[in-house]
Amino acid sequence: MIIDFHAHAFADTLAPKAIPALEAGADVKACTDGRVNSLLASMDRAGIDRAVVCPIATKPTQYAGIRQWSHAVRAAHPRLEMLLSIHPEDPAALAHLDEIAADGFKGIKLHPYYQCFKIDEDRMFPIYERLAAHGLLVVFHTGFDIAYPFDRIADPVRVRRVADTFPTLKLVATHLGGWKDWAESRRHLIGQPIYIETSYCLNELPPAEVRAMLMAHPADYILFGTDSPWNDQSEELARWRALDLPPDRLAAALGRNAARLLA
Repeated sequence: MIIDFHAHAFADTLAPKAIPALEAGADVKACTDGRVNSLLASMDRAGIDRAVVCPIATKPTQYAGIRQWSHAVRAAHPRLEMLLSIHPEDPAALAHLDEIAADGFKGIKLHPYYQCFKIDEDRMFPIYERLAAHGLLVVFHTGFDIAYPFDRIADPVRVRRVADTFPTLKLVATHLGGWKDWAESRRHLIGQPIYIETSYCLNELPPAEVRAMLMAHPADYILFGTDSPWNDQSEELARWRALDLPPDRLAAALGRNAARLLA
């Protein structure tokens, strides 16, 4: 089984607005139109069995809509594992985490740039405590962001502090632990028992450098991701296979680790 641990999709009514706005903000071109059916079609072309969809609540008021939509998508498309998202400024954030656990969702996505927080700031700690208590996972955008100034709010040393402070928290650091900050990722995250997801890196780094990082990291803590629609899933899978990783490590990263984490 192949599982894309980092994908995005939008409601059909939202996608025609969201994709052009995000393309303009980041000066990139999406590979699909952002709809759920387009993600599923892309998965079929690539031979990907399941995908983890990672919404982002950019305002506290967006939680309810994301939750309702995610329920509907999950019911209609079992191949998609829907995460939810809370906003750090939402006064009901902890209660929402209780709802997320009760609803059977696996966790949440947080994005420091879109949600205006530092990964390791103290006001986030009650959220991490509640996530860990429920056994929920958190997928962080880590490193810099293509659409924002390169402020150090999501860098690997902050991720490491959270991982060390909350050792039972199921934490996933995207983009090889820190997009465009890979030297710091090697220093603070690579080699540690912290889940590392690989999207939007294999097209940015020399293959030998990616391979060295993946070989130096615990094999059980590597996750394949594409960031679809911002990368083509078929092309990203081909880049992975071209790394010539040992077969067992490749199989673990492409699906086995994700299946275990999603349980």
